[in-house]
Amino acid sequence: MPKARPAIPRKTRIQTQNEELILAAALEVFSVHGFRGSTVDQIARTCGLSKPNLLYYFRRKEDIYVALLEHTLSDWLEPLRALDAAGDPLEELSRYIRVKIRLSRDNPKASRLFANEILHGAPMIGKFLKGPLKDLVDEKAAIIAGWIGEGRLAALDPHHLIFAIWATTQHYADFDVQVNAVLGSPQGLMATAENTLITLLVDGLRPR
Repeated sequence: MPKARPAIPRKTRIQTQNEELILAAALEVFSVHGFRGSTVDQIARTCGLSKPNLLYYFRRKEDIYVALLEHTLSDWLEPLRALDAAGDPLEELSRYIRVKIRLSRDNPKASRLFANEILHGAPMIGKFLKGPLKDLVDEKAAIIAGWIGEGRLAALDPHHLIFAIWATTQHYADFDVQVNAVLGSPQGLMATAENTLITLLVDGLRPR
């Protein structure tokens, strides 16, 4: 008889809380010092744990960094996974755009951390980009292509539509200094941006 696989122990509430605490502290440290300039000691001090305690959860700085990027990607990709082939195309894409820009608004440091990883050639997550990310984007691009084939959306390249949504929504996190320099941080900036992108992208997607 084949041997049963050993059960993977479930994390306790304290373990989950400490991992979240470490990742939140790591985001603060990496966003200030970058990956190379950051140390495990800095992250431990920021989250209020001893270095040995932190190393119980993550063996190396690289492990913390990758876990943080994976956590960010999980949050960002969930709205794309939720794109429903059975839904109304314009409503589905409008929802996706709104969720994406709100993620940029609510967690700009994570967006900039990811952008910095990409600008350096994605040394830590290159395999993920070429594997699971590519598979998901191809799957959702096929849904968009199906809508186009049914005459429910204007004819365009689905992959480049997804890239355009990423670029425009994440711009407000990755280039917030530039945006605020030009606009002066007016009240309701992100709501105006959201409505502008919806009008620009969704109206351009309507069948002609």
